[in-house]
Amino acid sequence: MLNCEADISVLLRRLVDVESVSGGEGPLADMVQTALSAYSHLDVIRLGNVVVARTSFGSGKRVIVAGHLDTVPVAGNLPSRIEMVGGRETLFGRGSVDMKGGVAVQLSLAASLTRADTDVTWIFYDNEEVEDAKNGLGHLAVRRPDILQADMAILMEPSDSLIEAGCQGTLRVGLHSRGVAAHSARSWLGHNAIHDMAGALSILHDYEGTNVLIDSLVYREGLNAVGISGGVAGNVIPARCDLIVNYRFAPDKNLAQAEEMVRQIFAGYDVDILDGAESASPGLTSELVASFVGCVGQVRPKFGWTDVARFAQLGVPGVNFGPGDPNLAHTDHEHIALEDVVRCRDVLAGWLQTPRPW
Repeated sequence: MLNCEADISVLLRRLVDVESVSGGEGPLADMVQTALSAYSHLDVIRLGNVVVARTSFGSGKRVIVAGHLDTVPVAGNLPSRIEMVGGRETLFGRGSVDMKGGVAVQLSLAASLTRADTDVTWIFYDNEEVEDAKNGLGHLAVRRPDILQADMAILMEPSDSLIEAGCQGTLRVGLHSRGVAAHSARSWLGHNAIHDMAGALSILHDYEGTNVLIDSLVYREGLNAVGISGGVAGNVIPARCDLIVNYRFAPDKNLAQAEEMVRQIFAGYDVDILDGAESASPGLTSELVASFVGCVGQVRPKFGWTDVARFAQLGVPGVNFGPGDPNLAHTDHEHIALEDVVRCRDVLAGWLQTPRPW
């Protein structure tokens, strides 16, 4: 079981040691639901493997604090262990950074903040690390959109306990070239589809990502090949080649504009849209977001897509804020300094309890 009132390092280690690879979050969701149901100031709701706990202090403002329970697959990095790194007590283990450090902060504060000047909806959801169709927060938006009504959202994605505002959008497309199969000893009788992909690869090689300035934050874009396939045998001229390209675009454009841009870049190629997700603007002008920025002090752009974009589509401004170095997420040596988790908890607790003239 989980003890939300335990030292946060103990709570975090317990969370990490419960394996919860995407699709297998059920046991951890059970533990979260049981732990939070013990507190009378929380209204706890369970939908699938999504657990929601809401306060009703009547503050007039509501903040969503959300974190996902799932991790990428384990790679010999469970159970957790604690070592000293650079003089700091550090927890190693799958999910320690992405994002059970943030979940530990959520659970600790959900239990301890029995009174606050801002009402909070704590959301713990499943299947963030896999395809969007399985995302628990997305399912919640469809089944219970009322739960996602709020004045601001904080997503506990690892950000070194700094604010990472907005997020990039992402678009994945497939490029296809067609040739004519022939024996490689008589290649002039065929047409090599892989060779025809040279032009697209040259475009990608020469592409220089755009830097986009939004609200004093610089978002860097990227256009990259992430997969290529073609050929059926070592003595056959390939009749087909498929190239997968990922475009990470800044919040100055939407998904439709990103699609149009990619089609223009690869004019002359068959382009199939495989999947995509909208970007999210920084939203720093929101009253609550500006207040949180003033409390934390440091803001940087978010490189990568997060569920902040989902909140933005619902009209809820949001930021990424959680403990841990995001560059360590998904690595085999994933680890988090315990003092970073404590600092993140203290900052968020202080801000939520700050009196405001609502």
